[in-house]
Amino acid sequence: MRIAYRIDTETGLIEPARQCTSPNQDERPKGAAPELLVLHGISLPPGEFGGPEIEQLFTKSLNWDSHPYFDEIRGIEVSSHLLIRRDGELVQFVPFNRRAWHAGESCFKTRRCCNDFSIGIELEGEDDTAYADPQYDVLIAVTTALLAAYPALSAREIAAHSDISPGRKTDPGPAFDWLRLYDGVSQCRTT
Repeated sequence: MRIAYRIDTETGLIEPARQCTSPNQDERPKGAAPELLVLHGISLPPGEFGGPEIEQLFTKSLNWDSHPYFDEIRGIEVSSHLLIRRDGELVQFVPFNRRAWHAGESCFKTRRCCNDFSIGIELEGEDDTAYADPQYDVLIAVTTALLAAYPALSAREIAAHSDISPGRKTDPGPAFDWLRLYDGVSQCRTT
């Protein structure tokens, strides 16, 4: 059974989701609205799942000295609108009507600065490890809710981080099943 997600377009919040506000956000440019979904994959430390480090990174509370890998990313300020944990837990860091800092230097169909007009969804995972069934269930339901709430979004405007930052990013990687996402969204929208 899929959860029915509700989006309040005034506040930019989704329910049910655990709210964990990130300071790494700001206003979208005047007149900008969500027109693109960007899918990411993240694990911290790399290849490890279930720990608090992703949330700590997004909330500026990561102990940079707690793992050798963190020296490589020390001081970065990033966030995402949503994180979908491997068990399907949904965490919201930034309201959809605000700009999350997830895409970095990016371009989609000749439009630069994708953070300005996109919603970032992080999946806890890594490029070559299969994503978990609960993650797909939540991603499909959330994507369906976002497409209904924001008319400028469409199923054709869903990109991988690697698509908008080629050569710089590889996520969500070859382990992500795009057809499963598209088929699931298509089924949800016709029922």
